[in-house]
Amino acid sequence: MASRFALNRLCITRSMESTRGATRYFSDGKGRVLSEEERAAENVYIQKMERERLEKLKQKAEKEKAEKEKESADKKTEGKP
Repeated sequence: MASRFALNRLCITRSMESTRGATRYFSDGKGRVLSEEERAAENVYIQKMERERLEKLKQKAEKEKAEKEKESADKKTEGKP
């Protein structure tokens, strides 16, 4: 029973080590590991950029939709005598 507990604990510890190690790969391009504050600032910046990109895509899609509707309306009016 004790060996089963130790084996389970060892597996959990190894899985936690693998996730902890993944966070150390964040760097500033100079080879040093970023602090938590720097990572948080980077995450905020990335989220801001993604939000802006999504907003631009949304505006582009709305513009294309409006143009398509305008073209279809023009075609309908041309077809009527």
